[in-house]
Amino acid sequence: MKKAMLSQPMGGKSDEEIIVTRERAIKVLEAKGYEVVNTLFSDEWYSHEAMTERGVVQIPLCFLAKSLENMSLCHAAYFCKGWENARGCKIEHDAAVAYGLDIIYEE
Repeated sequence: MKKAMLSQPMGGKSDEEIIVTRERAIKVLEAKGYEVVNTLFSDEWYSHEAMTERGVVQIPLCFLAKSLENMSLCHAAYFCKGWENARGCKIEHDAAVAYGLDIIYEE
C-alpha cells in the first residue's frame, strides 16, 4: 500500500481545528488508497518539558526534523490549505518536490 503524510499549518490554530482538518485530510487520502503516516507527534517524548530536558533549543525544528524523517516512508505528501504561509510546511513542500513525492493539495 502506498503511504502519504500530511503537511498542516498549526500556528495559531486550536487543537480542535487541527484535529478537524487532520481527520478530513485522512479521509481524502484513505479514499485515494493511501495509508497515512503519522506526522502529529503528541506523545510524552515530544512534550515541551521532555524536549527541554533533552536540551532541545529549537522545538519547532525538532518537529520538522521528525516530520522529514517520516516523509522518507512516503510516496505522497498532502498539503492542507494555508501550507504556503507556514514555514515548516514550505520546507516540507520543497523536500517533497525535490525528492519526487506525489503532491496532493487540499481542495
